Amino acid sequence: MTRTGGTGLGPQLAALGCAALVDAMGRVHRHRSYVLPLVSPDPGSYLFGPAATLSYMPYRDDVEQASETFADFFYRAVEDSPAEKVLVLSSGGYPDVSHGGGTKLSRVANHGLAGVLADGRLRDFGELGGYGFSTWCRGESVRWGGDTVMPYAAGVTVEFGGVCVVPGDYVFADASGAVVIPRRSLTRVLAEAHQVVTEDAGFVEMIRAERNPFSGRH
Repeated sequence: MTRTGGTGLGPQLAALGCAALVDAMGRVHRHRSYVLPLVSPDPGSYLFGPAATLSYMPYRDDVEQASETFADFFYRAVEDSPAEKVLVLSSGGYPDVSHGGGTKLSRVANHGLAGVLADGRLRDFGELGGYGFSTWCRGESVRWGGDTVMPYAAGVTVEFGGVCVVPGDYVFADASGAVVIPRRSLTRVLAEAHQVVTEDAGFVEMIRAERNPFSGRH
């Protein structure tokens, strides 16, 4: 698996896998933490880092936000420490509409973010795949979506695929899905995930030793 994005903990989470992390979250917290599988220009990559959130809303031409640019919201989201963050884009209720593309999202590469997690479609997979960061989204689009959705707020709590994402939460995504881990719970969740993997290995050994109760009856 390609190492794309995240801090030094990224390889450890990638080795554990999204399923083990989701199981571990279920032991530590009661709320939903998982997002079903997304698509990527580089499906062999993984994404890990703290969330910098950007909320989309249905487009309206009579609100103040309509006069602002994606760049305005991007820099508010990442603030003065963009390196290794994950830009998390909410859908604004339109997951099948483009929320950005290779031109706007080149800022992610320019400022060293780990990558993008979008609850909508993105354009220009060829460009995005060549930037060196990891991108996961609902699919590729060929049509601009700025007449349907617009950036509305940055650095706020957002909904993403049924999951509540708070700025600073840790986000991990790979080909099997994504998981959102509260910042203060990361160490505990990692420990639980290692325990999940150890327990699963033990169950595999037990299953391997099982005797077929019907064997030898004929």
